[in-house]
Amino acid sequence: MTLTGRRAVVTGGNRGIGLATVRALAQAGAEVTFASRSRSGLDAAAEALRGMDVQGVLADVTDRAAMAALLSGRVDILINNAGVIDPIGHLADVSTEDWARSIEVNLIAAVHAIRCVLPGMVARGGGTVVNLSSGAAHGALEGWSAYCAGKAGLAMVTRSVALEYGARGVRVFGVSPGVIDTGMQGRIRASGLNPVSQLARSDLASAEEPARAIAWLCTPEADGLAGTEVDIRHEALRRAAGPEVRS
Repeated sequence: MTLTGRRAVVTGGNRGIGLATVRALAQAGAEVTFASRSRSGLDAAAEALRGMDVQGVLADVTDRAAMAALLSGRVDILINNAGVIDPIGHLADVSTEDWARSIEVNLIAAVHAIRCVLPGMVARGGGTVVNLSSGAAHGALEGWSAYCAGKAGLAMVTRSVALEYGARGVRVFGVSPGVIDTGMQGRIRASGLNPVSQLARSDLASAEEPARAIAWLCTPEADGLAGTEVDIRHEALRRAAGPEVRS
């Protein structure tokens, strides 16, 4: 698997699946830039990625000017990884402002990032967009109304981009990474709501598994899956992620 000569940008690349994806893309030869919304996150990621030729940039995905600057120039691969699980709670118990913030991060920011890279990708004859999806995009979960709605909207964006730009060389994927051992899962466990919160940490997969699958989606071998929402349990993604991927 080689991505030599390709420039990739990963949002929320300072931890969890994002950080593992930065590493996987760089190991495949891509020139990788990642965004973090905090200086502490940026510094921690730089330490974790020490010795790798990657670049970190301080940018909040909801800051449209900052994201436009980050995504200017050549971007061959965009990984829309940044996301939030909050607010967790029954619909009438969470604020409209927090609900809207979730949609802004999980959906609107991803749409803005895609809009920033599409003209260049079309002009160069192609590119790859990977949107981090979730099983929550296709089935409601108690306490996650905002997250489910945002991911459902993003799944439709994936299909829309494929419909409108697939013939012009833009490959777009939605990938559900499975239940991964990240800080977000810690927040979910603390909530005690819905079956996902009851999973033991020992039952969670490592972030490296979906990261390897995401890197594979950025290669021509994944062309047959372009325009679709694909789960980590898909046979091709299982092979790319490694034999230890959870079923």
